[in-house]
Amino acid sequence: MITRPTRPERPERFDGDLKVVSLGGGHGLAASLSALRRLTTELTGVVTVADNGGSSGRLRQELGGLPPGDLRMALAALCGDDEWGRTWASILQHRFSSGGPLDGHAVGNLLIAAIWDQFGDEVAGLDLVGDLLGAQGRVLPMAAVPLDIEADVHLRSAPDRLTVVRGQVEVASTDGQVISVRLDPSDPPACPEAVRAVEDADWVVVGPGSWFTSVMPTLLVPGLRDVLISTPAKRALVLNLAEQTGETEGLSPTDHLEVLAAHAPELRLDAVIADTSLVDARGTLESTAQSLGARLYVSDLSQGPASDQHDPARLAAAFGHVMRQA
Repeated sequence: MITRPTRPERPERFDGDLKVVSLGGGHGLAASLSALRRLTTELTGVVTVADNGGSSGRLRQELGGLPPGDLRMALAALCGDDEWGRTWASILQHRFSSGGPLDGHAVGNLLIAAIWDQFGDEVAGLDLVGDLLGAQGRVLPMAAVPLDIEADVHLRSAPDRLTVVRGQVEVASTDGQVISVRLDPSDPPACPEAVRAVEDADWVVVGPGSWFTSVMPTLLVPGLRDVLISTPAKRALVLNLAEQTGETEGLSPTDHLEVLAAHAPELRLDAVIADTSLVDARGTLESTAQSLGARLYVSDLSQGPASDQHDPARLAAAFGHVMRQA
């Protein structure tokens, strides 16, 4: 049965300390964290660390550490709605446009990289930045080492054979259909604090986000995948609002669920959250969600009729409904 929640203007916060972990990267994870912090302060973002482009890629290549960009976006999403929080979120996200060596670098990336350089401890460094920002939650890397993504792709120029594409940016912008992804190294050590957060959670949220380069990687770190399967927490999946050019072009919402099942066949879900526009008349999406153990929850989640971005207030209302009902 599809459940359609009513949408309050201001979702009611949970009584007590409901512990929620949200996994992913980029704008999708930021949307989930922006929504979830309206409901609970016991919030942890677990972030993919495979970015190899832009400011993050340059810092990763020069300094050899984790790429800070998706971690920065997650921290900015956890900044409060007061003047302090809004100011720091803006500072973190500011990019230089100097035309020189700093061109394109985000201030938050440089801040995180500098703290890591002094501390030599990524988790302690992120906690320090979170304290500075007054972040309403915690941000952790999904793995203790930087990762690379490899994908098997049917390129438009060679549709009859699989081509290996390497790198998050390259996979996200590929001119073809991504079939599957894997990590290099294939068995990276999971961040211990992230594993403990999932073990102790009441809810774990996966998605939305770039399906093959942000969402699937969180299911491919063995230690993290194993605890996602074994945790007593309930699990919710948020579907994207639209196809992503290059990465998921041509994939239906049902296809997205089947991709997840192929990459983590033992993972069961309790809830699949989808925008109203994604529901098909034949009930295919609902039946596929049920095959993964989940109930399908449907609501208006986008920022506007043509937007591919989730509205944090609407998503918060959907989360609140699901976590009280499931």
